[in-house]
Amino acid sequence: MNTNIENTFKAVQTASRELVSLSAQKIEEILREIAALAIERTSNILEENKKDLDRMDINDPKYDRLLLSEERIEGIAQDIVNVSKLNSPVGDVLTKKELENGLKVSKVRVPMGVIGIIYEARPNVSFDVFSLCFKTNNACILKGGSDAEFSNNAIVGIIQEVLKKHGVNQNVVTLLPTDRQATADMLQATEYVDIIIPRGSQGLINFVRDNAKVPVIETGAGIVHTYLDASGDIAKGAAIVNNAKTRRVSVCNALDCLLLHQDRLEDLTQITDTLIAKETEIFADEKSFAILDGNYPTTLLNKADASHFGTEFLSNKMAIKTVSDIDEALNHIAKYSSKHSEAIVAEDEAIIEKYLNSVDAAAVYANSSTAFTDGAQFGLGAEIGISTQKLHARGPMALEEITTYKWIVRGTGQIRA
Repeated sequence: MNTNIENTFKAVQTASRELVSLSAQKIEEILREIAALAIERTSNILEENKKDLDRMDINDPKYDRLLLSEERIEGIAQDIVNVSKLNSPVGDVLTKKELENGLKVSKVRVPMGVIGIIYEARPNVSFDVFSLCFKTNNACILKGGSDAEFSNNAIVGIIQEVLKKHGVNQNVVTLLPTDRQATADMLQATEYVDIIIPRGSQGLINFVRDNAKVPVIETGAGIVHTYLDASGDIAKGAAIVNNAKTRRVSVCNALDCLLLHQDRLEDLTQITDTLIAKETEIFADEKSFAILDGNYPTTLLNKADASHFGTEFLSNKMAIKTVSDIDEALNHIAKYSSKHSEAIVAEDEAIIEKYLNSVDAAAVYANSSTAFTDGAQFGLGAEIGISTQKLHARGPMALEEITTYKWIVRGTGQIRA
């Protein structure tokens, strides 16, 4: 690790210690000002964002994630305001007791310290991560990709401008260079970085997990299924599939594979009719292809092969698999799911309960779109990522998930025999 990058890490670590004394009122005030300045500087952010967009193929699945607009910036600013209003969990007493020897022991929630985020193409992450970290008195190191370099620099510049105005150490948010060496250095920075959260492609996540010495919270890819049971309401199913697939095709909670009970094959066109206008490309298994052939645009209809199951498309594409019953659906999900988000459309309560209890995923839905797997939608204000692992955090991670705890022990002179 070269001296310059090590000095950067040291500066962030020092800033994180200073954050502990920052009041909740001051944090809320700063976050609100950042949100307001983001709106005021919208044109500047969009100009810088366009520089990034101009370097990316519009057909790249990451293009939509990279794209900012006035509407999206307004939404990001509102998320920052929402986070500012939340009660910080820092300082919460989780347990408290007095021992027989008179020692008073309490378990208290505290900041994680320094959080590193490695992410691709998603400039909104710069705002989201900072707001959540700052609300919990954490410092953050941002390692964005070169594909969002101009956007991220503009965003971090706005944040640091407000921090400087309020006399807060600007190193509480630090944007690393986009080169690969900076990534490698952060992955090894066990003395300075407390945890790393990767957000991006499965390739990026695998690289971080396999090469980091710093502890990692894995935010996995979203290979998402919706199962339409024999008891499912077709109107609900059509609306749910359409929303989960087409609302935003490049996000991790977007639908990738529709599992269809064989008794509902004749109803399939009622679901796919909603996808025609969105020009969704379908990869159908043999039984579903036979139904759709002649009832779906030939330019958008393909026969599925094994590669289409277990694929996170991140684009306007969807696979269809016909199953004989819920057990076959559950076995398919167990084989191909990334344990992110899974849904069932059914009216039979016994089937619903079996699905909810059997599916191993961070978020499992009954009669709802998987598009809701999102920190803001779950009432968390925003999210720092969606964990698909089981240690420490699972699902959308927000304020509580980026804190830890320590034991506070108060005595009057006790010594152990």
